Amino acid sequence: MGKPFDALKALRDTGAPGRMWTLAGQARNLAGPLAANTHIHLPPNFSAFESVGQAVALAAEEGLGVLGATNYYDFGVYAEFAGEAARRGIFPLFGVEVIALVDDLKRRGVRVNDPANPGKMYLCGKGITRFAPPANRAEALLAGIRRSDSKRIAAMIARLEGIFRDHGVETGLDEKAVRVMVARRIGCPQETVTLQERHVALAFQEAFFERVGTPERRVLLADIFGVPPQAQAADRVGLQNEIRMHLMKAGKPAFVEEEFPAFDEAFGLILELGGIPCYPTLADGTSPVCEFEKPVEALVDSIAARNIHCAEFIPVRNDVSVLERYVPAIRAAGLVVTAGTEHNTLKRLPLLPTASGGVSIPPEVQAIFAEGARVVAAHQFLSVYGECGFVDDEGRPNGAYDDAEERIGAFSRLGAAVIARYRQTYGADEKEH
Repeated sequence: MGKPFDALKALRDTGAPGRMWTLAGQARNLAGPLAANTHIHLPPNFSAFESVGQAVALAAEEGLGVLGATNYYDFGVYAEFAGEAARRGIFPLFGVEVIALVDDLKRRGVRVNDPANPGKMYLCGKGITRFAPPANRAEALLAGIRRSDSKRIAAMIARLEGIFRDHGVETGLDEKAVRVMVARRIGCPQETVTLQERHVALAFQEAFFERVGTPERRVLLADIFGVPPQAQAADRVGLQNEIRMHLMKAGKPAFVEEEFPAFDEAFGLILELGGIPCYPTLADGTSPVCEFEKPVEALVDSIAARNIHCAEFIPVRNDVSVLERYVPAIRAAGLVVTAGTEHNTLKRLPLLPTASGGVSIPPEVQAIFAEGARVVAAHQFLSVYGECGFVDDEGRPNGAYDDAEERIGAFSRLGAAVIARYRQTYGADEKEH
């Protein structure tokens, strides 16, 4: 096995910041169209992809110039990701996804960007660079989150095993068995696996299918769920979703109360990792829209008040008319906006983001998303050199600029230059630039 690809060294080798700023000023045309996806999950996170290489190969096939991984709590896969991306001339963005709890919103019953749990807030960190290895404080925060998650998942698995056993299906599953299953499936060390609910549902679905024949499945599942399943007896993904819905969600028999870091801890973790705190926007990805996110003007005020200067969409969840309303409004308020596909289910969607139903994203919205990807690339590049990026270590906007428009414009141009030089260095075709 060869030496792991040094992702951060590759970024540094693109060129010194002074040189990149000069190129940014000389080549304004570099800030043109860019095919980018800033948010996917890679295995061992639950993912549509069987391997990192498969994800990057598909991105190359679709003509993406930038691809961002946004995994939960472990970054061991990022060296492989960066190596695969470099090999195919794709600029890699590194990120993290964190779940926080905002107590006052929970008390008031305000749903944020989780439609089922008031006060639960997903946060992303964009352009992280201090992950190999994480700094002491970041590692301590990550370790605490992992311990809490592991304890909860182990308890849920035990409850599920009891439920299936009581209905005559001995799965033999426990937390260790599910972890081993994931590690073998992906071909990774067990210690890099952060178990998620979808991993657990997959394990129980597979164990159920191994022990129960197709003709008996729906009848037995109706007894286990308390209601007839909607999915067909051979529908693996559909039945995984129903295991989660009927057994694992809040108020269901295998549910275990979640413990999340407070918002300040989650926000601090992102900054410790060198990233830009980013708010993942659900909008009409649920109906009705979460209270925190409507109207869009109130959403902008709420996230800006929390010192968040970046928002992200998973556009496939959103009607194109909602994107046309939300995205320009958020950008006009001085925030950058990015877009991804997540790919955190087994459903294989295109990697190039589209609106709901596969509708193309309008050019003016796509331009905002592309600009956001360039800004994150510039932040990540400067951070590798120890310089202040789009935000500083307190999360405040870079103070070298008079206003948000000047700052976003400068970082967009720098990001375009960095991406172009990186892809040129690694032999990419620069057609879209």
